[in-house]
Parts: sequence; structure tokens; C-alpha cells
Amino acid sequence: MKNTAIKRSNFVRLMLTGALSAPFAAQRATAAPGAPRKLVLIAGRPSHGPGLHEFRAGNILLEKRLQAVPGLRVELHDQGWVRDEATFADADAVVIFCDGGKGHPAVQDGRLGLLQKLVQRGAGIGMMHYGVEVLAEKGGAEFRRWIGGHYEHQYSCNPIWEAAFERFPDHPIARGLKPFSIRDEWYFNMRFAEGFDATGPKTIDGVKFTPVLVAKPSDATRDGPYVYPKGPYPHIQEAKGRPEATLWAVERPDGGRGFGFTGAHFHKNWQQDDFRKTILNALCWVSKVEVPAGGIASAVVNDEELMQNLDPKRK
Repeated sequence: MKNTAIKRSNFVRLMLTGALSAPFAAQRATAAPGAPRKLVLIAGRPSHGPGLHEFRAGNILLEKRLQAVPGLRVELHDQGWVRDEATFADADAVVIFCDGGKGHPAVQDGRLGLLQKLVQRGAGIGMMHYGVEVLAEKGGAEFRRWIGGHYEHQYSCNPIWEAAFERFPDHPIARGLKPFSIRDEWYFNMRFAEGFDATGPKTIDGVKFTPVLVAKPSDATRDGPYVYPKGPYPHIQEAKGRPEATLWAVERPDGGRGFGFTGAHFHKNWQQDDFRKTILNALCWVSKVEVPAGGIASAVVNDEELMQNLDPKRK
């Protein structure tokens, strides 16, 4: 995640190409009856070392496996944003897998307002890994409304640990999942909207919140070190024994859906079947595509495919 020793790749940043029109802002329907639901899947610019934060390669793996899903059309974008904002006019959901904090692509150049217009007409919003982090004063309130919560610097923490997911809620994102354990940079202690936590589904002010992937960090995990800053933070240590939500979902009163997912620091984790199924399910669900009882089935990611489409990075 945030590591001052990491040199960012010097890729040219895509600039805004236009503003949303008033008719677009007011439009409620996002597709003609019977048309496929459209998911705009955005990958952030390259960061970290090889095999880490492989946003583009990860999204390509996911999109390839979603091609067989009836009623869904996925549009891929990279370098942190879309090439033409007109593509949002018929988008049913937007999911961003990227670096976050003050550099989060969603908080640049008035884009929070643009995304708010999508939310107002019921579009789904999802954020993955570092993409769940925004500054409390710049994007925090919006993320709490749109996806139920966010990572807040030095309130939340980001250790690398093996999370064991042993049981799942009755929710479409959890369909077909079997208990699994996997090592990742699982963030926790999210700044959720008031009243929401990892204890179970709740509905507050018309928002239904469901923690989907819940695990209990060990005492050693809470004691640190975290990736950055290394900690430990006393408030994290004081919560020893408490379960934490690492993926959660919301259904909003505007009719839209949202989710936050804190894993996928390690690109190789897409090879784990239940890890991959969780996100394939989430991408369909946030787009309002029916998730089958057994979840979204997909081909395994072999070592050869895993190494394809990686960002050019220094070793």
C-alpha cells in the first residue's frame, strides 16, 4: 500500500474528456429492457513491485471469466479512469481497483460529483483493495454513503496476515463459497457508516449493510507491524478477539448497490478458487446480474496466465 520507498511508474495520466449532461444526470434507466447490464471496470495506474497491485492484469483475468455470464457486459479501462466519460451514460455499475488515499482517481477533478450523479440514478459502486481508502475529508462521507465505509489512515490498519473465512451470510456474493484461508494485505477496522460493523446484517436509514467476508485477526496481527505506518495502534490492540469485515456489501435506498473489498494486494491470490469466486459474484451482484446458487463458476488461473498482462515495473 503506502510505501515511500516505492517509485511510481511515470505513466501519462488520462485527462477528463467531458462533463455529464443534465439529461444524463436525471436519467433513471441505464439500459433498454432486455439489454445486458453494463459494468465499467477501472484499473489504477501501475504501482508497487511485480506481482503486487496488478490492477490491470487482475481486471483482465476477471473480465475474461465474466464473458460467459448471461446478461452482463464488461468494459475495461486502465490508467485510473475511463477514456471518455460518455461511457458512464449507460453504465449500471462502476468498480475501481486502484491506489487510494489523496491520489484516489475518484476524488480528482470533480469526479466525486460525477459518481454521485451515477449513484442518484441507482448505479452500483465498488472499490477494491487500496481503492477503499480515501481521505476522511475528501471522499469519506461519499464512500460511507455509496459503499458503506472506507479505510481511514491510522484509524484502519493494513497488516499482511492469513485470514480464515469460515462461515458466510445468506447473500448472493457468498453463493457457492466454501471456507478458505488466504494470506493477503487484509485491511480492517474500517470507518463504516454509523451503526455498521462485522457482527452481521443491519438496516439503518434504509441502507442494508451485510458483512460478507469476516475473519478474526490474531493478537499478533493486531500487534503489528502493519504495512504502513508500522504501528501498532493502541485502539487496534484493544480490540483483540473481535472479528473484522474485509468485504462488505450495501443496498441503498436509491436502488443501487455497493461493495468494498480490502484484499487482492497479491496478484497470485486470483488463483485461489473461492477468493476469485467471491469477487466474480460481487461484480455480478453490484451490476444487478443474478448470481446462481453455486456462484459464478470460472476456469482456474494457471501460472502462465497469471504472468500475462503484468504492468512494466522495476524489480
